Amino acid sequence: MSDRNPYEKLGVPEGATFEEIQSAKTRLLAEFADDPRKLTEIETAYDAVLMERLKMRQEGKIPVPDRIRFPEKLAQAAPSATPTPANRSPQWIRNLVDAPAAKEIALPAAIQLVLGGTVFFYPQDSALQLAMAISVASTLFFIYRKERKLGRSVLLGLGGLILGFLLGALLDGALRSAAIVGLPIPDVVVSLVAFFVLWLFSSFLK
Repeated sequence: MSDRNPYEKLGVPEGATFEEIQSAKTRLLAEFADDPRKLTEIETAYDAVLMERLKMRQEGKIPVPDRIRFPEKLAQAAPSATPTPANRSPQWIRNLVDAPAAKEIALPAAIQLVLGGTVFFYPQDSALQLAMAISVASTLFFIYRKERKLGRSVLLGLGGLILGFLLGALLDGALRSAAIVGLPIPDVVVSLVAFFVLWLFSSFLK
């Protein structure tokens, strides 16, 4: 990436007009709005092209529109060209909800699946208690490593545990009211639901 000249990074030929360069920059900023590294690279390439064009104008090689005689003013105004996403979520949601990569979802899911399988096939009290302790501990760990806020991690972990127990109890009651045969013991159903909720909390909250 570093070997490419600024024109290549903007996707325009070296003979492009200022309007074409400006249009390419605006399009790339919109395309990579969620990638800070890419945005910095685009801005740097744009500034390099602009400064090169100004240097060429000073040497009398090309005419430059009046509106770019003062590059420092244009560079300060450049961030305003970044389009604002149409449907941005409220700030409190962005502070709470995470958008993890697939690999960051997979590990918590694998842990909860193993724990779920353990309590399903070995529904002894000791196994249930140990599995639940491991589940809560892993949830606290995965939430904590995102923001490094212990108090917040504990509150979210306990909230997920309580919510999981409540949903599990409701689901177990509904299934037994429907007289479905072959159901595991209530503690197992509640634990499985709690594992699922804790996985959601550890993966998608921060």
